[in-house]
Order: sequence, then C-alpha cells, then structure tokens
Amino acid sequence: MSKTLINVIDREGAVREVEWEPEQSLMETLRDNDFPILASCGGTVSCATCHVFLEKPVVESLSPRTEDELELLEDAEAYNPEASRLSCQIKQCSSLAGINVTLAPEED
Repeated sequence: MSKTLINVIDREGAVREVEWEPEQSLMETLRDNDFPILASCGGTVSCATCHVFLEKPVVESLSPRTEDELELLEDAEAYNPEASRLSCQIKQCSSLAGINVTLAPEED
C-alpha cells in the first residue's frame, strides 16, 4: 500500500497537504502532522476530540458510523449529519487520495 496525499483545513482555514501513511487512521495522521487533535481516548471511540468534517460523497463512500460513533457525534456542538466523522474510525485507503478534511471546532 502506498502513501495517500490529503488536504487538511485547520481551524483557522489554512490548507496543508499531508501524507497519510498506510495502516494509519486519519486521527493518527492528523496528530503526526501536528494538527491540534486531542484524541484523548486514543481511538477507542469514547470521546469526540478527533471530530472532522468530510465532503458528503466521501462520507457516503465510507463504512457507516457505528452506534457508538454516532452517539458521540450527535452530542458534539458542531455535529453535521452529512459531514461529521470521528477521524479515529477512518483507515487509510488509496480511494481517499486528495480528499479535504476539515477540523471541527473545539468543544467548550
């Protein structure tokens, strides 16, 4: 499997292209590239601190949200049913090359 390039839009609106390594979750890629993703649960779907927005076609191409993921997202202030995902639940795949990932606002 090869690296995948994606575009990440930070909370200030700046866009940066980053490499998504094989076998990594999107959350791990964001943390490895110094984006302010807290990911306090380490990817166990018990917090929503790795909340991101993806474009609707990308969301539709991914596996459906689990019940735990959906419950956490629905409690998030910035939840968008068409765009919200927990980045810890998205694994690298070549079909995701070039996607735009937007960091969700921090929760108060």
